[in-house]
Amino acid sequence: MPAALLDDFSLLRFSGPDTQAFLHGQLTCDVQALNPRTSTYGGYCTPKGRLLATFLLWRDDDGYMMLLPSTIAEPVRKRLAMYILRAKVKAEDVTATQTCIGITGMDAATAVAASGGTAPERTHAITANDGTTTIRLPGDRYLLVTDANALQLPADTGTWSAGDIANGIPFIHPATQEEFVPQMVNLDLIGALSYTKGCYPGQEIVARTHYLGRLKQRMYRATVTVAAPGDKLYCAELGEQAAGMIVTAAPASDGQHEVLCVLQTANAATTTYHCGSPQGAALTIKPLPYQVK
Repeated sequence: MPAALLDDFSLLRFSGPDTQAFLHGQLTCDVQALNPRTSTYGGYCTPKGRLLATFLLWRDDDGYMMLLPSTIAEPVRKRLAMYILRAKVKAEDVTATQTCIGITGMDAATAVAASGGTAPERTHAITANDGTTTIRLPGDRYLLVTDANALQLPADTGTWSAGDIANGIPFIHPATQEEFVPQMVNLDLIGALSYTKGCYPGQEIVARTHYLGRLKQRMYRATVTVAAPGDKLYCAELGEQAAGMIVTAAPASDGQHEVLCVLQTANAATTTYHCGSPQGAALTIKPLPYQVK
C-alpha cells in the first residue's frame, strides 16, 4: 500500500473563537497543549467515563480537525454540537471537501512527495504546503489530507487499519461504544489521555480508575482466524462468562485477522482466549510497540 484513500474515515472540523476551550472541556487529550504543527490521539467519553469515540486530532490555521471512523462520525458531531450552547464554535463534517490518503511502506516518504506532501521528521509532527497537510504517525506511516479531487487512488482494503493495530492505536466502532474506559484501550499509553488538564465528561471516573489502581483489563494485540469489533472473548478460567472483547480488527495478508482486544490483565499472558464462544477460534497474542502495564 504505497498510497490509498482512507474511505472508512471521516473528517470533522471545529472552528470559531471558543473552539479550543470547548474541545479542551470535552475530550480526554490536552487540547490546549496542541500547537499547529503537532497531532494527538484522544477520546470522547460519556459522563460515566465510557468511550464514545477515539480519534486523531490536530490544529490548523482554521481550527481543529478530527479523524475518526465514518460509522460514528455524525453521531459524535451531533453529540458534541449539543454541548456548544452559546459558545462560538462550529462543528461540521468536511469529508466531502477533503481527501484522506494513507501512505505506508519502505518508500513511504517518497510516496508522500509524489502525492504532493512533505514528510515530517518526527512522529505526530505536521507539515503543510499547497493545500496538503501531512502528518507522521506511529510506525512511520503518513496521513495526507488534501483537496477531494486532487488524486485518483485505490481505496484502502484494511492495510491502514492493520497498521493502527500493529502500533496499538484503537478506534472505537458502533459495536464498542460505551464498552471501555480510556485506560482499558491504552489511551494513557499513547498520549491520548491527560490526568492534569481539568474536567471533561467522565473525568472523575477516569481519574479514579488511575489513582486507585482498579484497572483489571487492558488492550492487547493478537491474531485470530476471523473477528469483528464487539465480538466477545472467552477463556477457560471464566467458562461461559465473557472475559474480553475485540476492539478493532483488520484482515491480514495470511488470511488471519489482526486485532486489538481487551483482556483480563491477570491471565492475558498465561491463558488462551477464544473468539465468539468458549470453543471459538483461538487468539495468538503478539507484541505491541509499547509496554502494557
